[in-house]
Amino acid sequence: MSATTSVLASITVPTNEIPGLLIPAFRDTVIMVGIVMVIVLLVGVPLGAIVHNLAPGGLFENRRLHTPLSWIISIGRSLPFLVLMTSIIPFTRFITGTNIGIPAAVVPMSIAGIAFFTRIVENSLRAVPTSVVAAATASGGSTVQIIWTAQISEALPNIVGGLTINTIAMIEYSAIAGTIGAGGLGYIAVTYGYQRFDHQVMIATIVTLVITVAAIQLIGDALVRFLTPEKSRRSTSRRTDTVPTPV
Repeated sequence: MSATTSVLASITVPTNEIPGLLIPAFRDTVIMVGIVMVIVLLVGVPLGAIVHNLAPGGLFENRRLHTPLSWIISIGRSLPFLVLMTSIIPFTRFITGTNIGIPAAVVPMSIAGIAFFTRIVENSLRAVPTSVVAAATASGGSTVQIIWTAQISEALPNIVGGLTINTIAMIEYSAIAGTIGAGGLGYIAVTYGYQRFDHQVMIATIVTLVITVAAIQLIGDALVRFLTPEKSRRSTSRRTDTVPTPV
């Protein structure tokens, strides 16, 4: 162990000062993820609807537009976040004027989140029965009305479930963004828990992240149950009750 490492390892945060370290970091994480999820929601829902309806059988089928758009989304979805974050640093600096801090983290997190959520929305709309869309079309609704009232409205529970998963993924990405000084709990974990070998801070950070993710999952599950029609819940319950018990 080098002399510098020994010095860093000997610098530990007193237990009573850990909350004062984590609370501002938690606030930064909430701000970072909150900004990203607003962008993801505003862009991902209409983009997912567009991709779905450009596909064969969609409301405005167009293979020439659907194929390249789908490929672009797939590329953004498939890149590991650390690779994406480092590869677009020039673009991030052009947009925000910096490559460190929360603004620099929001750009790659938004790109990754939009690609992820667009696929979730597309798959959710794909699960909507064609009879629902056909009924809305026969009633004379416009394209926007059909997308909003027949497709998105029917797929809303699945979309909210996907949004929950996406939010949790963005919390994970915010921790990775701590490596570029984006702040938040990830920065605390890297700076204190990893570089200074402060196990108390690392454990406290992990516990905070686990509790945060669990709370988001519980809220998301509650919203999905609230948005799921009672008829569907009863149908699911009946199917579960009629499954034969293995002998």
